[in-house]
Amino acid sequence: MNGEKDLDKLLKSMKPKHNAGDYVFCTMKNAENFDLTNIEMFFREDEGFTVILKKEIADRLHLEYSVIMSWITLTIHSSLEAVGLTAAFSKALSENGISCNVVAAYYHDHIFVNKKDTEKAIDVLTKLSE
Repeated sequence: MNGEKDLDKLLKSMKPKHNAGDYVFCTMKNAENFDLTNIEMFFREDEGFTVILKKEIADRLHLEYSVIMSWITLTIHSSLEAVGLTAAFSKALSENGISCNVVAAYYHDHIFVNKKDTEKAIDVLTKLSE
């Protein structure tokens, strides 16, 4: 089951969806005793493990974070081999002063923006797909 590769189709059909909740990026040296069901996304780097999780879980676990984010999913099934989608939406967001952190998963692209920029980011992404 391959995703869409055509950039025009991807942009016209990306339909951004805001996932409810506040999300944070945290880091930890050891994830050995960490309940993975609390994590939305997990990535191992040389410096440690980066985890993306709901803010309330990070607070409960006393994990440090620097910014509260909103999570936007592009609902089109994009191919991992698609060319230009990340560049197109990150350019549109940056032209509107919105920083984004992107995670490409198997089915969808996920964009994390500062919580204060949520509505503006949805608007920018929606206009990009028109």
